[in-house]
Amino acid sequence: MIDLAEPGLDHPRRMAAGELAAPIAVFAAHLGGLGYTALTIEGCTASARHLGAWLARSGVAASELDERVLERFARHRCRCGGNRASDRLSAKYVSRVRRFVRFLSERGVVPAIVREPAVVDPSVARFVEWLRRHRGLSERTVARHGRMVSRLLPALGTDAGAYDATRVRAVILDEGARCSVAYVKTMAMALRGYLRFLAARGDCRPGLDHAVPPTPDWRLSTLPRYLPPSDVDRLIEGCDLSRLHGIRDRAILLLLARLGLRAHDVWAMEIADVDWTLGMLRVRGKRRREVRLPLPQEVGDALLAYIERARPPVDAARVFLRSTAPHVPFANTNTISTVVRSALQRAGIVDAPSQGAHLLRHSAATAMLRAGATLDAIGAVLRHESPDTTAHYAKVDVTTLRLIAQPWPEGA
Repeated sequence: MIDLAEPGLDHPRRMAAGELAAPIAVFAAHLGGLGYTALTIEGCTASARHLGAWLARSGVAASELDERVLERFARHRCRCGGNRASDRLSAKYVSRVRRFVRFLSERGVVPAIVREPAVVDPSVARFVEWLRRHRGLSERTVARHGRMVSRLLPALGTDAGAYDATRVRAVILDEGARCSVAYVKTMAMALRGYLRFLAARGDCRPGLDHAVPPTPDWRLSTLPRYLPPSDVDRLIEGCDLSRLHGIRDRAILLLLARLGLRAHDVWAMEIADVDWTLGMLRVRGKRRREVRLPLPQEVGDALLAYIERARPPVDAARVFLRSTAPHVPFANTNTISTVVRSALQRAGIVDAPSQGAHLLRHSAATAMLRAGATLDAIGAVLRHESPDTTAHYAKVDVTTLRLIAQPWPEGA
């Protein structure tokens, strides 16, 4: 039994890290390599020393660290000494300690700290793994489908053999009364995939996916949201090339605006994807499909400038990294859209139809159409699976539409 009694009440001036002293020194070097300032490193190592001191005074060995011990540390009324002004630990302070513990577990110094996972139905877990392995979906999409099926499961029931069309239809209609149209559409898509998965395994009767009612919606009913070429140029020229993040943001904006890439395409881009000799760029699109696109001179120059002058010198496969510590790849694709949003603010464009990365993809397609490119050519560049998606952009070619438009019957 581990003794987790509160430490004594003597107050040393500086907390001794005990058996964690050597790992803390390695941790400090690791943070320095990620680009953290000396002040940040001292804050992180001070919290790590606190953990070491508390473990020593509580009689707990580092090898006995687990989630229960960490939670006890987070709640203890601190009498460990040092220069702390409060005897209660803040959430930020505990978060730094947990980061140090993760660092230790990754290097095998302490056992991995595993929090109790959420209870997931075995059938949903198999469905999620099937999506991951065989459907080529991103982790974000896989996780979303798993969450939505788990939400529907209490109403559906766990006995897939008892599913029928009436139950499947009622589940979606019930959700439609509470959720938005967009959310129900995505939920219906996840449920159809789940039912097809069950039917393929023989767990439910086939064809139930057709019982999921369609969600009323006008497909491609709006005009593409785009910026005129002059505004796109203002976005790109507004990047401050005297700052490291300005060089990075210009390369990102050019990839979006000249090649019509998606946010995920830019986020997932790796150094090895650029073929400098042939001037080609490998792009990993939806469903893990890979294509090679020509790299325009302007875009290639911007990429090279970022890699040579502004990219932090860290060993990472991804092209685009955080410009401030830690110098690691972006956490998700939302950062790419944030770059576009910031560029709009710098350029003073307040009437943009949208503010995400897809705005520049629409703008690139519209510019190609007005320059005389065919819809087939645009679809090839944008990597559309269906010609109907590319045809959406034909609605912005007002000049050609006027040639084929018929007069209104009641008009002169």
